[in-house]
Amino acid sequence: MIVCFDIGGSAIKGALATSAEDIRPLPRRKTPGHSFEAFVAALQADIAEAGSRPEAVAISIAGVVDPRDGRAIVANIPCLHGRPLASELQQALGLPVRIANDADCFALAEASLGAGRGHEVVFGAILGSGVGGGLVTDGRLVASGGGYAGEWGHGPVARRSLDCLPEPLPLFQCGCGLKGCLDPTCSARGVERLYTHLTGRELPSTEVLARWHAGEEGAALTVAAWLELLAGPLAMVINMTGATVVPVGGGLANDAQLIDALDRATRPLTLAKQEDPLVVQALCRTEPGLIGAAILALQEGRRNAA
Repeated sequence: MIVCFDIGGSAIKGALATSAEDIRPLPRRKTPGHSFEAFVAALQADIAEAGSRPEAVAISIAGVVDPRDGRAIVANIPCLHGRPLASELQQALGLPVRIANDADCFALAEASLGAGRGHEVVFGAILGSGVGGGLVTDGRLVASGGGYAGEWGHGPVARRSLDCLPEPLPLFQCGCGLKGCLDPTCSARGVERLYTHLTGRELPSTEVLARWHAGEEGAALTVAAWLELLAGPLAMVINMTGATVVPVGGGLANDAQLIDALDRATRPLTLAKQEDPLVVQALCRTEPGLIGAAILALQEGRRNAA
């Protein structure tokens, strides 16, 4: 049995897992953002719910781990940021601890139980408050380097000159320190930035998409720019990885027509052509972080037992 957690800035979601298909939720708890002792206590409370000693703890978290020293980079949870988190939690909990990036866990969940089931190579893409991703091959996560693999949202690759726009776009500042990343340009916040730049009006991304569906010119131009910005880099990721399916999660993935439009914009740009949809909505809509974390820990347990 594994105790798995999906940890966000506002809530800790926990579950008990004996397999990827058998995941039993535990009470949701508020994330203690500024006290590591309170954070550990919240995990201990869920572990106590197991009734018997689990084999390990698996954690999905919105951050990465510095491969040089094992320190976690978790900007939205200050009490965890900068700590050698796995070793400190292992000592505090008295159990083996496995930590993985939330986008990696999402990709593994989709490859195992979702839209990527049956595919040899799956690239899971996150299009929500940020742009992220994870790569799975033969059912195994490609995750060397602390969760950086698959992070296609960072790097100065966003184009300034687009066919659909008469003037160049600005290079938006990214939280990673660079300008022109996909994360600030094509995330939900990026949709809002594009709309504001093109129309002078500020609206949440959900309203921009609603206006796109209603045929508003400014929203249509925003989505056209978004598709042109995103399709090329996504096609490059597909070419480099050989992925035959790209399940998409995150808030923007709730719009089926938007993801269908992204699929139609991306497929002509890939080297390997396929008629079936390539970029699709994720199927694991509920707790993919928990599912992916559980799979990782269970896989590791089987390897250690062998």
